[in-house]
Amino acid sequence: MNAPRPTDTRTGGDPASVVVLVVEDEPAIATAIAHRMAAEGWRVEVASDGPSGVAAAARLTPDVVVLDVMLPGFDGLEVCRRIQAERPVPVIMLTARDDETDMLVGLGVGADDYMTKPFSMRELVARTRALLRRVERSAQLAGSTAPEAPITAGDVVVDRAQRRVSRAGEPVHLTPTEFDLLVTLAVNPRTVLTRERLLAEVWDWVDASGTRTVDSHVKALRRKLGADLIRTVHGVGYAFEPAGS
Repeated sequence: MNAPRPTDTRTGGDPASVVVLVVEDEPAIATAIAHRMAAEGWRVEVASDGPSGVAAAARLTPDVVVLDVMLPGFDGLEVCRRIQAERPVPVIMLTARDDETDMLVGLGVGADDYMTKPFSMRELVARTRALLRRVERSAQLAGSTAPEAPITAGDVVVDRAQRRVSRAGEPVHLTPTEFDLLVTLAVNPRTVLTRERLLAEVWDWVDASGTRTVDSHVKALRRKLGADLIRTVHGVGYAFEPAGS
């Protein structure tokens, strides 16, 4: 489905240059998402199963993928693994099950965000915009003539210029969102950051309804980097507290 190409009304250039791939097997949901995304001026295409979703991602090189977990052919987790192996791309996963394990598995295969059905189309668009802004910021930082210095905290090294992380000399693979969350925490060591602040700085959201997404990403960081680095302040937020720094 091709969206109309109106004059740009958002930050970041021509909206018609943005390509969104929707991989969803429920026709009513796929059509609703496509129409709402098209109203933003984005080009939207729809795939209805796992194999066609992977093929469409290879053909279109989309800027964002909206991906259902339960798909015919093979599931959305496998779709995410395959498309991320070819080319990193922001992915928002959709699921009918409100299960935190599912969220962590989705984040583990490279998804950036997770939404449970039924969801608000307005919120889906807001999260898509946030992903697009983050990609744009990352590209600007990568091209900067004065790259930011690495962050060293204990045995953790965060190379912001190359977007690489290591602990005790061993590389740690993080998704783009996990990396941005870690940087936000690490540049404020031993400072408690509220979930709402993290949501605003990492995801560009001002709506506190997404704070569970913060919790899921922190759990993913702990799984990859160790549970000792990020302290939970119950009812408030999180603090980065590496040992020996």
